[in-house]
Amino acid sequence: MSKIKIFSLGGLNENGKNMYIVEVDKDIFIFDAGLKFDNDRNLGIDYIIPNFDYIIKNKKRVKGIFLSHGHDSNMGAVPDLLETLPQIPIYGARLTLELLKNDLSEREIKKYKLIEIKAHTKINFGKNSVFPISVTHSIPDALCYVLYTKDGAIVYTGDFTIDATMIGNYKTDIGKLAYVGKQGVLCLLSESIYAERLGHTSPNNRVGGFIREVLNRNEFRIIATVMPAHFYRIQEIFNEVSNTNRKIIIMGKTLQKMINTAIKEKYLTIDPNKIGDLSNIHEKNAVILISDEKEKPFANLERIIKGYDKYIKLLETDTIFITEPSYAGIEKRMALIMDEVAMLGANAISLSSKKHLLHHASGEDLMMMINLMNPKYYFPVKGEYKNQYANATVAEKVGIPKENIILKENGDVALFINGKLTPTNEHIEVDDTLIDGKSQDDIGDLVLKDREMLGSNGIVIISCTLDKKSKEIIGGPEILTRGFVYVKESQDLLLETKQLAREVIEENITPNMQRVDYSKIKTEVREVLGKFFYKETESKPMIITVIQEV
Repeated sequence: MSKIKIFSLGGLNENGKNMYIVEVDKDIFIFDAGLKFDNDRNLGIDYIIPNFDYIIKNKKRVKGIFLSHGHDSNMGAVPDLLETLPQIPIYGARLTLELLKNDLSEREIKKYKLIEIKAHTKINFGKNSVFPISVTHSIPDALCYVLYTKDGAIVYTGDFTIDATMIGNYKTDIGKLAYVGKQGVLCLLSESIYAERLGHTSPNNRVGGFIREVLNRNEFRIIATVMPAHFYRIQEIFNEVSNTNRKIIIMGKTLQKMINTAIKEKYLTIDPNKIGDLSNIHEKNAVILISDEKEKPFANLERIIKGYDKYIKLLETDTIFITEPSYAGIEKRMALIMDEVAMLGANAISLSSKKHLLHHASGEDLMMMINLMNPKYYFPVKGEYKNQYANATVAEKVGIPKENIILKENGDVALFINGKLTPTNEHIEVDDTLIDGKSQDDIGDLVLKDREMLGSNGIVIISCTLDKKSKEIIGGPEILTRGFVYVKESQDLLLETKQLAREVIEENITPNMQRVDYSKIKTEVREVLGKFFYKETESKPMIITVIQEV
């Protein structure tokens, strides 16, 4: 009896953090291992990855991680996973692995097992096999994966769009997709981000004409932002700049390394004479290219706007050009940036999210994929739940029975026994792992609560010195506050705070006692002052008590 389980550790009811698990009897196949950028609710967090506990627990059954393409939302969590499980094989196309090697090098990770695969070459795993097919996305070498089992194929599309003008390393192999569909597809996992949009994504994913217009209408320096590893947009920018007397200056080691790798591997066709350096950065015809890696979107641009950048100072004659349309989660941030640029007197231009689209499948693209695959079951993935639901609606329009459409959230298991979807309440424990700076440990909820308290109500530190022998107070209590009250106007409050703290400390010490219970004192000081502060100010600052003996 054959048993197949499909579930996600990330990527459902959210944008990014894609990680999909397919278990065929005892074998585990993992498709993508991505991150997502943090939003402003998590204070100081740089990015979020899936919790890997399930993979660690079942590491001996994992056949490999199969990367669909080289974007952080799909492979950004791999370095974090390899620090714990360096023995897991990572499969991907040439460019995907080259970009991953750059990430691993920056993190100084030396133990890993990367296996380069080519589209349309089958990889055997005993009775199961994996067959990659080339699809169109904003980066070359994007792959759709077909997992062949004895009950039929499980197909994971990755990110894709149907665009006949995309050739070479961007081309979708329609013939191979149709061939797989004729062989019999048990379940199709297809992306959902643009499922609500009517028509095809193409030609709205191509913006060469708009870039040309921006270059022609703005005679002074242009600072252009690009999303990480969106090679197609970078190529469009270079194509249009090549027809002008401008030069492009690539800022940031990560972006420079990525573009150099793409040029070397012939994924980007760029005239080297059009690439400038720091000596060209102040020229009026410069186009400065900036990007962000594993930070909040527009972090590098914000540094320039706030005047913190080491090399670039924003001038009133400059034009800020955001070369990608906004997407769910960053609209507010983009609007604030545009406003800040306007207040500084510079020009700001962005693509319209209504007229210009990213390289993701819209409604008609999804319908075409479903018709090619002709799946028995359909599993919308990648996107907020509303996107998944819209994707399900698309599937119904082209004849997929409603009972054969699988809508799940992270951790919910879809179980197939002998090729038939079987009801189950099984749920895999999932969680977010919060990454802050260079720390690869999960920050956790307690740290976030502390940061929230500090940000909202400030901190009060009470310090006191006792005589080592007599245990009498010989210094303090002294009160230090940050972000709580304005000291000059709160002297009476602070004097009363001192007195209350002193009373609590004195109640817990007796002359010549051998050992002072500092833990008890700190707890009582926190309780007494906490109630006092809330009564007087309706605030709850973090209270830290420091007692030393001399």
